[in-house]
Amino acid sequence: MSNSFYQKENLKNLNRIKDLAPDQLHAFSEFNSGVFKEGALTKKEKEIIAVAIAHVTECPYCIDSHTRSAKAEGASLEELVEAVFVVSGVEAGGAVTHSTHMQNALDPEANDALYARSNLNKLGHLSKSAPDGFKAYSVFSAAAMKAGKLSVKFKEVIAVAVAHATQCPYCIDVHSKNAEKAGASREELSEAILVASALLAGGAYAHMANMIQSYGE
Repeated sequence: MSNSFYQKENLKNLNRIKDLAPDQLHAFSEFNSGVFKEGALTKKEKEIIAVAIAHVTECPYCIDSHTRSAKAEGASLEELVEAVFVVSGVEAGGAVTHSTHMQNALDPEANDALYARSNLNKLGHLSKSAPDGFKAYSVFSAAAMKAGKLSVKFKEVIAVAVAHATQCPYCIDVHSKNAEKAGASREELSEAILVASALLAGGAYAHMANMIQSYGE
């Protein structure tokens, strides 16, 4: 057995899926192809989003494949790095916003619904309980989302996709509104969400290479 689960040569095992589950493979391939067609978002934009979501799923096969595809579509390394920092910022924000549930758990009189927007009013507890860390987080979050090689609008589109991949309702709410304010259309956001969906499915698909490898050992 190899010392690494993530040998590229393991991907040859995916060739067996056409015999193991042909109908599912065909449906997956059609799904993936449909999602990455040019639409409200360009192929380049979709591949940049895919690279970002691959860092959410932490699938090295997907990172490799979509980085190469994004490069082929004209994406620069600077653009890809900025996109991944959006992931980092949104994931950090997910932890921060969910800290409101910790506050609720410690407050016997808390009666807000689990994902009520009013929960966000309790974020002030972090700024008081851990002021240095909260300030540093706020600076980082702003830096991740500011315009650079990628526009604020496109970064917010990426953030909406990431928020759906991380299943953070607070992040979905905030970044959907920010994206709309920045000029993103519902069509662009919908296509970005479907890229996230395809990458979540693709991570499971790609990792079947490891399952098949392990089964044969």
